[in-house]
Amino acid sequence: MNGYAGRILHVDLTTGKTKIEPLNEELAKKYIGGIGLGMRLLIDHSKPGVDPFSPENPLILATGPLSGTMWPTGGNGHAFVSKSPQSFGVGESKSHGSFGTELKRAGYDAVIFTGRAEKPVYVWIDDDTVQLVDAQHLWGKSPAETEDIIKEELGDYYIRVAAIGVAGEKLVRIACIMNEKTRAAGRTGMGAVMGSKNLKAIAVRGTKDVTVAKPDEFKEFVKAFHERMKGPATKKYRTLGTPLNVLVHNSLACMPTRNYNNACFEGAEKVSGEYLNERFVAKIIGCSSCAMRCEHVCVVPEGPYKGTMTRLEYEPLWAMGPYCGIDRLDAILKGMDLCNYYGMDAISAGVIVGFAMDCYENGILTKDDMGEIDARFGNHEALVMLLHKIGKREGIGDILAEGVKLAGEKIGKGAEKLAQHIKGVEVTGYDLRCLKTAALGFAVSFRGADHNRHGAYGFDVKGKVDRFKAEKGRGKLVKEMEDMYTIIDSLIVCKFSRGTYYDGFEDLAKAYSLVTGFNMTAEEMRVAGERINNVARVFNVREGLSRKDDTLPYKVMHLPIPDEGPAKGSYITQAELDLLLDDYYEVRGWNKQGVPTIEKLKELGMDDLIYIVEPKLKAAKGE
Repeated sequence: MNGYAGRILHVDLTTGKTKIEPLNEELAKKYIGGIGLGMRLLIDHSKPGVDPFSPENPLILATGPLSGTMWPTGGNGHAFVSKSPQSFGVGESKSHGSFGTELKRAGYDAVIFTGRAEKPVYVWIDDDTVQLVDAQHLWGKSPAETEDIIKEELGDYYIRVAAIGVAGEKLVRIACIMNEKTRAAGRTGMGAVMGSKNLKAIAVRGTKDVTVAKPDEFKEFVKAFHERMKGPATKKYRTLGTPLNVLVHNSLACMPTRNYNNACFEGAEKVSGEYLNERFVAKIIGCSSCAMRCEHVCVVPEGPYKGTMTRLEYEPLWAMGPYCGIDRLDAILKGMDLCNYYGMDAISAGVIVGFAMDCYENGILTKDDMGEIDARFGNHEALVMLLHKIGKREGIGDILAEGVKLAGEKIGKGAEKLAQHIKGVEVTGYDLRCLKTAALGFAVSFRGADHNRHGAYGFDVKGKVDRFKAEKGRGKLVKEMEDMYTIIDSLIVCKFSRGTYYDGFEDLAKAYSLVTGFNMTAEEMRVAGERINNVARVFNVREGLSRKDDTLPYKVMHLPIPDEGPAKGSYITQAELDLLLDDYYEVRGWNKQGVPTIEKLKELGMDDLIYIVEPKLKAAKGE
């Protein structure tokens, strides 16, 4: 097979046995790769109702058909898929760098990890040789330390490593999987699933060729996209990076601040992308096969956090900055560094600290509960101390490590209303009270609160629709963006490059066809995107999720924006949400409870999954 390695590796961590099976060509065409292939494999290799931390819950690592090629941003990505310990539905997270390239060159489209090792191990994949190596000496180490030690032990600097930190080992539900020291498969707790299997790291070296069906035409297409990626569509990422969003969102009053108590931040100038680049950015680097270079490496030059070095994007900056009322970039950079050290999703970590601060200011958590930490909004020292506690599950950190949903339920006394999440996954940096297209995208997102599953905020922020209004038609906008985004994450090209696909599915289909030799039209690629969204929904339906879970955080629906300005008084009512959901489900071809219909699954060639939805559909009809 061109593009594809044509092989799936199975690793049983309980027995240490491995086996390789051929990748089914029909499966590859239907689900593309990346999250699409990963989620389909998850359905096929997991049992309904399995606990996310059970040895029977598989952890799936997948590459895309462009991985290992020279396609700009497409040669380098990988995805992890499993049942999420946060949402108890589908969990998936991508990362870029060079790890995905190496796995494809080792000859694998996917690796399925099952079971649980008796003691800590790492899996060493050296082309066709796969072995479990004792990792007890790595337990307690950070992902960066783990990577360095493994490379030294195996005697090859060019080995690529994906590893968990202490947070993953201790089953912190927001734990992520790190590669290249600052790259994270961050959301939905995939690092905790890895930790539950006593799997400390995956080390890969690959020397095989990745073949392309039409190399000459492919090279010409690559050249065209290199030029596009040097142009205006990616200027934001090449210059200030995503922190550019701070002042944009603040001016629109759509930046959740102090745990959704406000929608804009008076200290925004001090944490802006402009301020960050002027005072902290030391260099900008890129991933394998990338023509953009967006990784802004920051160094703290002075003060209590002097010497801290990390990369920083808008979302973690927002979460540990405005969301916690903190206007010090040196402290935010230290927070980001700590999240990398412990191996935690920095977005969720910041939102959890903001939640704890809100509980503290409302008297729900006392200074005694907090271990004498004065957890007021704006206290940067409290941010740093709480991140340490969460990463180690120490003191109050043991409860907070459960994520805001479960922590709110455990704390009680009204803390549940301060826990801003969707499906158990913490919110991201878009105030949904005044971005009503985005609100629908967030509500229906199959992996919980997330801007990266749909990008629907773009319609609101850019003024393409009235962002304060809920109306029919938004469902179609969200659905179309979701279908595009699932293809992006299944081919695994970088979302930052999405603006360079001027012809949308046509460009994506052409890249896929030139690499694989499977002639796919733009319409067939769009249908594949729809199919992948449906396979995710089918998994969630199987695990008991339904319309009730397609909801919004408490404050989004009960606390109107208080700030003076264009968004004052805006929030989302239940009637508005119901209107948006009905519209979306109708466009998707699902029933009123959000269950894909038999007709829809047949239309998408998913007949073999009808058995999952049939009982739910009958129950809805009262049969």
